[in-house]
Amino acid sequence: MINTNPQKIDEILIRGVGEAIIKEHLQERLSRGEKLRIKFGIDPTGSVLHLGHAVCLLKLRELQDVGHQIIFLIGDFTAKIGDPTGRTSARTPLTEKQIKENMKNYRKQAGLILDLRKVEVRYNSEWWNKMNLGEMMQLSMKVTYSQVSAREDFKKRLAEDKDFTVEEFLYPVLQGYDSVALKSDVEIGGTDQKFNILMGRQIQKRYGQEPQDVITIPLLEGLDGKEKMSKSLGNYISIVDEPFDMYGKIMSLPDSLILRYFELCTRVSAEEISQIKKIENPRNQKMVLAKEVVRMYHGEKLALKAEEEFNKIHRDKELPSDMPIFETEKVNYPPLDLLFDAKLSVSKNEAKRLIEGGGVEIINGEIKQRVEDWKKEINLKDGDIIKVGNRKFIKISIS
Repeated sequence: MINTNPQKIDEILIRGVGEAIIKEHLQERLSRGEKLRIKFGIDPTGSVLHLGHAVCLLKLRELQDVGHQIIFLIGDFTAKIGDPTGRTSARTPLTEKQIKENMKNYRKQAGLILDLRKVEVRYNSEWWNKMNLGEMMQLSMKVTYSQVSAREDFKKRLAEDKDFTVEEFLYPVLQGYDSVALKSDVEIGGTDQKFNILMGRQIQKRYGQEPQDVITIPLLEGLDGKEKMSKSLGNYISIVDEPFDMYGKIMSLPDSLILRYFELCTRVSAEEISQIKKIENPRNQKMVLAKEVVRMYHGEKLALKAEEEFNKIHRDKELPSDMPIFETEKVNYPPLDLLFDAKLSVSKNEAKRLIEGGGVEIINGEIKQRVEDWKKEINLKDGDIIKVGNRKFIKISIS
């Protein structure tokens, strides 16, 4: 049964929406109770989904909850090319092994938001691996050079005398044809995907299908408050981050993003957000936001625990209740090796940056010592605590 409540339809088409194309047409289809096929595609270029991806997934869940068919398309074929959107140079192609590795957890993570029992999960290799050269030529005849070359990324690269490959040039055409293969009625994607999604409308027309309507979703700013959330920029919050890490990252957000995150990243009602606006201290607003986001992905119990742990460390200046144990036989340890081996940094370069930024401390009882020289070995004692930033702690066990 399709829910055609006008208030609900208005909310779907307004909250967290950049643009709806063609809004009147889509609103009419939603209002008459037609069960629509809603497509969302994502290339497995990384191993985790973050809150930026979740903004689109939450909109999909709204449409799923009123009865529409969600299609979660994993672009395992197009990931080999790489979406040129927003890029000033060609993307390094991914290998089959990398793609399969990245795909492993996509379904599981999407299932934290969508009811996967009712989702049509598809892979675009289903049709692209079967398409022969003749069929590909037929497809290419349905799109003009001027249509594809009009995209800003290509125009900019041409103006700067930077090459782009024929593969990249064809990427919007491939994504557009995915809509033909899936017979999609609506496609949802970030505002940066508008060109590619509109290409789907054009190609559907050429194949005699009714062109899909479009919902674009605003890009979510990352932790730096400037660039869009991206794993490559390191400014992201993964939807599978540990509760305490997720809570702490949200508490580090610039104050200017609090209400935007409430609107885009939560299901908190507009009425509740109006009340949250009245909370004078931005830190208290952020605490409500952090608890709500952690609750969405980890449940009420772990959200409360994350809040308690955060207050214990930041308000009460105490150590965490539980810390990972790092066992080692070494009593003298090069700092960069220690941070990397103990998984307190993702690389030795990052470890160096952390030390130079004054973000690494050794705690032993009441004694706290900042690590200032990344070249000088650290003399470890059993029970030492290594603190990195405000959220990462390990306890040393000398074996």
